Amino acid sequence: MKNMKRYIVAICGASGSIYGIRLIKKLLESPCHLIVIISDGGLRVLEHETIFNSQSSFLDFLILEETRFHEAATLEVLSQHDSSAAPASGSFIHSGMAIAPCSMKTVASIAAGMADNLITRSADVCLKERRPLILLPRETPFNLIHLENMTRACRAGATIMPPCPSFYTFPSTIDQLCDTVVARVLDHLGVEHELVARWN
Repeated sequence: MKNMKRYIVAICGASGSIYGIRLIKKLLESPCHLIVIISDGGLRVLEHETIFNSQSSFLDFLILEETRFHEAATLEVLSQHDSSAAPASGSFIHSGMAIAPCSMKTVASIAAGMADNLITRSADVCLKERRPLILLPRETPFNLIHLENMTRACRAGATIMPPCPSFYTFPSTIDQLCDTVVARVLDHLGVEHELVARWN
């Protein structure tokens, strides 16, 4: 695992957990070590929006979702309360973090430097260590506080990527529509993929 790429995906308590799930599934198709952090609110939204059952493990859920695991892929699932986990330290080297979806509470915490749980601490580490941090804020419309918090996070080094699907590839399913967003996240993480056709 020494030379294996490592990524972090966090799921917060905003609607749109499908974006995080589609990203996780795609990353696990590659030889990588993937750390998934799910907030308390994220768990509740997962149960509401997907077939996830809190009585089962997240791995069981991914298997039910017919995830194609690369033989060298490894998965680590953490709670927002695991404050001493590896991503909380700047000495833990990884290739980038995405928060998908990202609640406005989490955006505000990141913008204010409130590293009060594993998700916001991991994001804070990304900013101070100049590692990719991609936020998918799932809210509409944005009020001035939302916009100012996102601007502040962007100035600190985060990439603000509202999950706005594109239609020029003529997606025919919800998964394909979501993948037009996930493809952009993968691009910014430096992960090769063929999720959508490139414009030419």
